[in-house]
Amino acid sequence: MSALVFDGEPWDYLGADEAVDLEHDVVQSTASELRVGDDVAYAKAAFELVRDRISHSRDAGDRRVTWRASDVLSEGTGLCYAKAHAFVALLRAGGIQAGFCYQRLRAGEDPSDPFVLHGFAAALIDDRWVRLDPRGNKPGIQVEFSADEDRLAYTPDPELGEKDYPTVYAAPHPAVLDVLKAHDDCVRMCETGALPSAEL
Repeated sequence: MSALVFDGEPWDYLGADEAVDLEHDVVQSTASELRVGDDVAYAKAAFELVRDRISHSRDAGDRRVTWRASDVLSEGTGLCYAKAHAFVALLRAGGIQAGFCYQRLRAGEDPSDPFVLHGFAAALIDDRWVRLDPRGNKPGIQVEFSADEDRLAYTPDPELGEKDYPTVYAAPHPAVLDVLKAHDDCVRMCETGALPSAEL
């Protein structure tokens, strides 16, 4: 993985937007409940909450489509992108700079399978940017929190055309938000190949 690239100024990674509605009551109250200890302890608590208590919609067969951080936390479900939105919102609510990262992966193991974007997060923890993936564990995926090194669910295979993008975005990528906003049935979105897939 090459060095990380940032598309915003440092303060942009603490700000709110339509998806990262960190001033919403549910985000603030959740952040207050988690805020014990130092930044590392807080980031770990936020990561584990999103990883373990917010179901991955596709894994769970949940038809709800969430994309605002407050809705992800309130409804307890979301795809990888939505879970990253919630994680980043909680980190920013706790004063930790954080942003969004993406990989472009094959939907399956066959080289002819279509591409999909996978979303996760990056955070400045203890003076080090680390990429963390709170999508949720399942057989074959076991991601633990680390303040020292990247912990990701997937390793892109260049031979399959897969990519690991180095950019840490200050806001969720429009290619992701546009798709999530356009659908109201997560199962159908996944089954019909409508998941975000753009080349970034």
